[in-house]
Amino acid sequence: MKIGYARISTREQSLQLQIDALKEAGCEKIYQEVASGSKTARMVLDELMHNIRAGDTLVIWKLDRLGRNLAHLLQVIDDLGKREVSLISLNDPIDTTTSHGRLILSIFASMAEFERSLISERTKAGLASARARGRLGGRPKGLPDIAKEKAKIAEVLYNSKEIKVTDIAKQLNVCPKTVYVYLRHRGVKIAESPLKKVVNCV
Repeated sequence: MKIGYARISTREQSLQLQIDALKEAGCEKIYQEVASGSKTARMVLDELMHNIRAGDTLVIWKLDRLGRNLAHLLQVIDDLGKREVSLISLNDPIDTTTSHGRLILSIFASMAEFERSLISERTKAGLASARARGRLGGRPKGLPDIAKEKAKIAEVLYNSKEIKVTDIAKQLNVCPKTVYVYLRHRGVKIAESPLKKVVNCV
């Protein structure tokens, strides 16, 4: 059974676009929620997760409709996997009913877990080094940790050749120029210099 989940942040917005797309995708039941992206409590989502069953497929408009942030999103997806529930995002390359969709999802999860481990290791090593030198330490070089995580995600999505840079930017909540900065930081080869064509971030 296909079950849809539609969410908007405020009542001034409309759920209709998401609902129409979910119905067209074959959803027999659609849960609707009004909750800001940063809000911890998602009563409707909690009800959905309680009622969904093994063999069902959860369909969403975009990944940002489901999770508050990357960590919460991966937590929900992991819970769905344990319940043997598939996930389809209509506007992302995520469809765990296919091998390609499962691969993309596993890359997301692996990168997040790897980054968490790296941050923990760097923090411990940095504190030990600072104590040894008798000071707190200097300013880290390169991208901040959160930007490094986004850069890895940008690399995977860009190399999939299925998502436009503008859409990657929307997913990461940055401007397109920043996506190219991330890609260059990761050493990704870009056919031509797109930075000249991209308007500076506001």
